[in-house]
Amino acid sequence: MSSDPADSSRHHWRVEDIELNGIDRAAIEHNEDLFFMLLSASFVETGSDTYANNLAEHYGDHPEISAWLKRHWEAEELQHGHALRAYVEAVWPLFPWQQAYDGFFAEYSQLCTMEELYPDARLELVARCVVETGTTAYYQTLGGLTEEPVLKVLLGHIRNDEVSHFKHFLQYFKQLQQTQPVGRLQIARILYQRLKEMRESDSDVALRHVWAHRQGVGGAYGGAFFAQPSAQFEVMAQRIYRLVSSRLPADMAVRMLLKPLLLPHKVEGLLHAPIAKFATRVMSA
Repeated sequence: MSSDPADSSRHHWRVEDIELNGIDRAAIEHNEDLFFMLLSASFVETGSDTYANNLAEHYGDHPEISAWLKRHWEAEELQHGHALRAYVEAVWPLFPWQQAYDGFFAEYSQLCTMEELYPDARLELVARCVVETGTTAYYQTLGGLTEEPVLKVLLGHIRNDEVSHFKHFLQYFKQLQQTQPVGRLQIARILYQRLKEMRESDSDVALRHVWAHRQGVGGAYGGAFFAQPSAQFEVMAQRIYRLVSSRLPADMAVRMLLKPLLLPHKVEGLLHAPIAKFATRVMSA
């Protein structure tokens, strides 16, 4: 893999190429689960520049990594947010997106601090690999939950970007490992910690702010009515988490999670099945 993705980005998809006028609204607008999942994803992706700035500063002693984060990772994450916002506003035009996002970002930005990053540059790259594994699996799962053709194309683009991001973080980790390696026990500990956290924080904050504005215009979004006033947020959130965890591509996720351990091929094959069962149990708990 080239350390500079500039060549491949020349042919990167564009938001302008998403056929929003071709959305099959009947196939999506009454789907309450996708309403919450897509809106919350649009919030998290749109707020990614704050996290990107922190990461770029964190890797200030590694100019190649810092430059890629600012020039490519941040730009593509923000593009995901732009595209998802355009899609959800096309399907649910009455949802007060900006108002809900402003409330989300006021809370989310307080969580995006340098203290949240691992001081060790190598271990933070391992953590980034876990995050990119989670987003890859998430968008692949969402793609399997809909038959709306425009959304499937969009989710496919985002999923492929997340795979590319994973590969870059992994490659940079391998480069740092060559000069000052960190032990597999430490790597495994980071993998486990981040895997347990994948259901929490960002997505939970975003879901709560979507929930708070779900009835911003009488509750009607393009003919759909989501979550009666008496409904409980916790019930909705648990339903979403169960749905996603039950459909996650566990085999793919485990293959990605094992990569930072840099195990011999045979050992990696032996560990795949038990770790897949463990990961599925953690995510569905």
